[in-house]
Amino acid sequence: MTPFAILNTRLLDPASGYDGPGAVLVEDGRIKDVLRGSGAAAPDGVQVVDAEGLCLSPGLIDIRVKTGEPGAEPKETLKSAALAAAAGGVTTIVVQPDTDPAVDDPAMIDFIQRRGAALNLVNVRAAGAATQKLEGRRMAEIGLMDEAGALYFTDADKVIADSRTLMRVMSYATAFNALIAHRPAEPWLSEGAVATSGELATRLGLSAVPAIAERMQLERDLALVEQTGVRFLADQISTAGALDVLARARAKGLEVAASVSINHLSFNELDIGDYRTFYRLDPPLRAEADRLAMIEAVRDGLIDVITSAHAPAPAEDKRRPFAEAAPGAVGLETLLPAALMLHHEHGLELLDVLRPLTEGPASLLGLEAGVLSPGAPADLILFDPGAPVRIDADALRSKSKNSPFDGRVLQGRVARTFVAGREVFRA
Repeated sequence: MTPFAILNTRLLDPASGYDGPGAVLVEDGRIKDVLRGSGAAAPDGVQVVDAEGLCLSPGLIDIRVKTGEPGAEPKETLKSAALAAAAGGVTTIVVQPDTDPAVDDPAMIDFIQRRGAALNLVNVRAAGAATQKLEGRRMAEIGLMDEAGALYFTDADKVIADSRTLMRVMSYATAFNALIAHRPAEPWLSEGAVATSGELATRLGLSAVPAIAERMQLERDLALVEQTGVRFLADQISTAGALDVLARARAKGLEVAASVSINHLSFNELDIGDYRTFYRLDPPLRAEADRLAMIEAVRDGLIDVITSAHAPAPAEDKRRPFAEAAPGAVGLETLLPAALMLHHEHGLELLDVLRPLTEGPASLLGLEAGVLSPGAPADLILFDPGAPVRIDADALRSKSKNSPFDGRVLQGRVARTFVAGREVFRA
């Protein structure tokens, strides 16, 4: 691979806190040098990439991506997800284990990662199931999946209601310093709910769950974390009440991280309007006060990771009555411009927006990526944070087109995406 230098760029490196002019030299798929300041020149014999003032940051890392492969390829394949990720500036995706069959043994971890490597697009990694077949009853082969390369363990959208089972999972995971992720949703209050309790849900006649269900389940989960000492990710936090619980746990010194989906930073319960099924999500959209609280948690660093919560669903699963529509939305291609709304509309610094998309997930999962420093993988994106982008769901590279951003004009266009120094996307 010919060494190259990206010159005339604005470097954005959340890990070091640097936001300013500079250049990056890439050799053998890794960052060889980072030059800060204006006027940097490329060494002799090095190919020059003129960024023309665009922003250069580490590639995004999305730790919550669903695909249909294996078992439901018409929804999404690993290839279509990887193409969507490259176009969205996402250089690493972590595939969820709720496939058919479930990713609950080392052979399935190996399949996902070998298939992803063969595509030669973005980095494809796997999360392993916490329980066998994601049924919440018997612990999966966590140790063997950890050896096979699973980055963390979760039952995805399914709640492990049996506290004894979850405690066993957590206790066993501590032997490997493995990360356990769990959705905080009290299962009996949440069962069958498609909206958040409130005036709108009542008026629309939708089965609803009170926001307190998230806090109740998180309280139980964190009590088990305190008992076992496991590394824990509170997956898909969406309410202000849960943030208070999270803050108290951290004050106790528990090793607890939290993630939020871009959808819950962008929309509130009113967006479902007249039963708009593209906004049928799980967890359901919350009150505006909750959305604003999540944004402030990102600003303050209480939220470690922003995810796309990419969940493809074909038209036949979405064009149904609201209560019967499949939950979820695609988000790999819209993740960056949607996240940049936090900068344009809420005043967050660009570094604070990018941190939970790059350094935050990399640090949580022990990845080398997510930084602009010598020796790190050359997983990079060039983007224009102010360029308008009209989202056209039909033009998305995902096989499913269920985007709640369809028709919206956002700001932030990815120009080029590099993975290990290879260009995998150019606008």
